[in-house]
Amino acid sequence: MTDPLAPCVHCGFCLPACPTYLATGDEADSPRGRIVLMRALERGEVAPDDPALVQHLDACLGCRGCEPVCPSGVSYGRGLEHARERLFADHGLGGMARLVLGVFRHERVWRPLFTLARVLRGSGIPRWLAGTGRAGFSMGMLEATRPATRDSRPATRNSRPATRDSRPVILFRGCVMDTLFGHVHAATRRTLEANGYDVRDADGQVCCGALHEHAGDRAAARRLAWRNVAAFAGTDHVIVVNSAGCGALLKDYGHLLGDEQGARFGDRVRDVTELLAAAGPRNGGAIEQEVVYDAPCHLQHAQRVQDAPLAVFRAIPGLRHRLLPGSDKCCGSAGIYSLLHPAMARAVLDDKIEGIRAAVPRPAVVVTGNPGCLMQIGAGLAAAGLGVRVAHPVELLDESYRRAGIYD
Repeated sequence: MTDPLAPCVHCGFCLPACPTYLATGDEADSPRGRIVLMRALERGEVAPDDPALVQHLDACLGCRGCEPVCPSGVSYGRGLEHARERLFADHGLGGMARLVLGVFRHERVWRPLFTLARVLRGSGIPRWLAGTGRAGFSMGMLEATRPATRDSRPATRNSRPATRDSRPVILFRGCVMDTLFGHVHAATRRTLEANGYDVRDADGQVCCGALHEHAGDRAAARRLAWRNVAAFAGTDHVIVVNSAGCGALLKDYGHLLGDEQGARFGDRVRDVTELLAAAGPRNGGAIEQEVVYDAPCHLQHAQRVQDAPLAVFRAIPGLRHRLLPGSDKCCGSAGIYSLLHPAMARAVLDDKIEGIRAAVPRPAVVVTGNPGCLMQIGAGLAAAGLGVRVAHPVELLDESYRRAGIYD
């Protein structure tokens, strides 16, 4: 197997693109420094249980922001994946990581928990308790899952009759998206149907496995992936996903599973903004607002999808949209990273929040296409008292279509 880190010449172009290096100034917290550590691990010069090695590799967000700026084409993400798999095989995971990942392995566990969280969100308590401190920040994350627009009806199967020319697609429901962000599924369904797609469902699908894969537990990630491949078998329809983190791994199932079946599955996966951009999308009604777009790392760096979300914004008359300065850098969410490394996650987030605070004019909404990013940025905005909302791109397009009477 080709060494994904072999092209690295230690030029340092990656350093300014690395959020953890910018936060600490420590070379070992940069991609270049971590590559040195990963090579030492591979050669047996550093033991897998070396505290410094574990600390610096665990502290990586896995955002892959270093890859687009690397002139040598280093596949840093692949190298990190192999190193974390080695660390997992040697000493497993910490207690918190085992607990969280254990929850996501079983729908009978995560669905009731997230349903209770949704009930708590509906009580209004998180809105009042959101703020600084670990508990306040957690409440802010839950509050950030609230629908951003007025029309938050739940998604229904075949909510609009398909026409002869409708293009069939199947919605990947996932776990967090299917519970705390059901309103985004509803907006996804309505906006796609308004643009000529016939949105269908597949039974038997489970969590995508991205959280397990990022932590090095590839065996658990593969078990979940095989179940998803089986759930979507029997058809060659496109699979639409509205979570950037899920989409990145779903597209990479061929590598994860190492077989043709996984590769064919990955080739079918598209982010919702890719499908909307391919269809136009059709214009909606006016929304006179200032918004900034913060691109999810696993959409822009892993999937290399950059222009499609902007096409969605251009379909909304009156919407004044622009990229958030620093939108090429991670917000600090990174799956369960903010739970395991809260101090570093907040340090990374602080730069982004300050960018929003300094934006002129200040936006009314920060738009991003990943649940973890929505929760992390939303909690940071609440803690800073900025009064700025967060939203998924399809929520804005959905509101625009509602105003235009398209759904009537």
